[in-house]
Amino acid sequence: MSELESGMVNIIKVFHKYSGKTCKLKKTELKELINNEMSHFIMKIQENDVLDQLFTDLDQNGDLEIDFKEFIALIAMVTSACHDLFKPI
Repeated sequence: MSELESGMVNIIKVFHKYSGKTCKLKKTELKELINNEMSHFIMKIQENDVLDQLFTDLDQNGDLEIDFKEFIALIAMVTSACHDLFKPI
């Protein structure tokens, strides 16, 4: 597999590690995933208000869970925001 394909597989695996058989993240699972897997790019979530706002922004269909497509929106936003940190000089 290419580096990009391996990265995509890793994103899928991490999502399923936290979402389990339901393939959807609840608030506590999203917080745990962010704090454990994204702490170099996103500050650890301590405040419930921050988590509530993020969750509301991601939960596009309003079902109170984050599915994979909604999760990918978070990955895209964070990756885009961090892009400048990795630009070649």
